Amino acid sequence: MNRPKIETKIMNPLIGSTIPLPSYATDGAAALDLRACLENPRTVQPGETVLIPSGIAISIHDPGLVALLVPRSGLGIKHGIVLANTVGVIDSDYQGEIGIGIVNRGAAPYTIEPGERICQMMFVPVLQADLSVVAEFSKETDRGTGGFGSTGSH
Repeated sequence: MNRPKIETKIMNPLIGSTIPLPSYATDGAAALDLRACLENPRTVQPGETVLIPSGIAISIHDPGLVALLVPRSGLGIKHGIVLANTVGVIDSDYQGEIGIGIVNRGAAPYTIEPGERICQMMFVPVLQADLSVVAEFSKETDRGTGGFGSTGSH
């Protein structure tokens, strides 16, 4: 399998010294683990939203590829720690430090430790489309305008 090479810039000297570079936890992992690039622990109160630096920037170069930040399931299920925007999008032309917006949906404060794995970053193909304005769609579907549970729950 030919894996794309993503240029990665270290934005904080903690990365690569005391905090490891992002990596895949297992051979079958779909996403890299991003770590909190912090010098000291940071406590997030219930309902609080904070921006945690990753300590890295990436340059994807290819508009056919996007990096998505997704929550770590264990943090969400066990502690209520999820991404503030549910999914983060790192466009192919963004080259700044990756910031990780975290919100504590739990009932208790949660302390993020320096170097803790706090989200995942996955690379996904992108297909850009051109919008074509029409008065009516060329083909009707069975579902039509039904949404918000119109197909049922079972």
